[in-house]
Amino acid sequence: MQSLSENKSLDLLSQLLIMPPEDLAAGTVAPELERAVLRISKSEFDALVALADTNHVIVRALDMFQKITHNAGDGERTGWAEEALSVERARIDNAVAHLFQITNAFTERRHSVAVIKSLDHLPDLGSDLDLYTNASQNDVIRLMREDFNAVPDARSWGDRLAGKWNFIVPGLPELVEIHVGRLGQTGEQFAIASSLIDRTRCISVGELMFRVPAVSDRLMISALQRMYRHFYFRLCDVIDSAQLVETGMVDYDDLYVAAKTAGIWEGMATYLAIVSDYVKRFRGEGLNVPQWVLKSARFDGREIYFAKDFLRVPILPQSAMLYGKQLAGVLKRRQITSGARLSLLPWLATAALVGQKITGSDKGIW
Repeated sequence: MQSLSENKSLDLLSQLLIMPPEDLAAGTVAPELERAVLRISKSEFDALVALADTNHVIVRALDMFQKITHNAGDGERTGWAEEALSVERARIDNAVAHLFQITNAFTERRHSVAVIKSLDHLPDLGSDLDLYTNASQNDVIRLMREDFNAVPDARSWGDRLAGKWNFIVPGLPELVEIHVGRLGQTGEQFAIASSLIDRTRCISVGELMFRVPAVSDRLMISALQRMYRHFYFRLCDVIDSAQLVETGMVDYDDLYVAAKTAGIWEGMATYLAIVSDYVKRFRGEGLNVPQWVLKSARFDGREIYFAKDFLRVPILPQSAMLYGKQLAGVLKRRQITSGARLSLLPWLATAALVGQKITGSDKGIW
């Protein structure tokens, strides 16, 4: 376990990504950041790129890195950035082209579909391509096989509970992960899933159009993933969510109603508190999140630590408390099916932990 200030690559990445607004507006960088960039060795740069890749921020981080080195006349380090950016942008272009073909195929067959998570990171992209559809699983499998010669990947216990399928598509290094009619680690989130398609909005990526979740749904999906499933943040989660807040795109009243209905309001508020506190570390002030939202948070960024390339959220007692609150809320509203699914989560997590200790992998379980 490391404190947030003990990892050199994490610190430099965060400085590149979370610059004070006045510096961004003026096109300047802090002298200490410029010195750190211009002193970096090739091995340190490679470590930086590896961490940026894991955290889905290569393009955004290296764009800034390249600007700093170019303005300083450092051709060698500018070349390092250009090479890494070229490789990553080629990967993204290929993935986005495939993603459009897949969503277009769903539309042509009159199946509603939305891209979730993957396009949140633009101009970066995640390590797989995530979709949500309310088509039947048989229709999904048939479409992916007939139109793309795709092969379903092996499904874990968690995948089956969550109604999730992963497909291997020829010519596409990334898996295509399709959530069918359900969301949440155990498929418990009918509340979010049932209205997600109707609330979608359109975005453009170059000349291609995609349907993506409403801002509130996008934030809730991120909170579900980070606060209730993986228990860690990627830097992209911080940057993506901070950008939504800073550009005024978040309707907090809508977010409250939707998250309350889904039983994850406290987790949603905690997620925003963590994001705001991490931004504060590098700017001196947090995000302009309403106080009434932050008051609902069960803990904040002071609880976060760095380990194994990610910003970790403590499971006990913090995340366990959020899970208990979610389960109690579901049972109080007499959502029996969701409650039954949620009650399986501790057993699933325990099985994954045991499998990890015995075999070194939780594959097939989580």
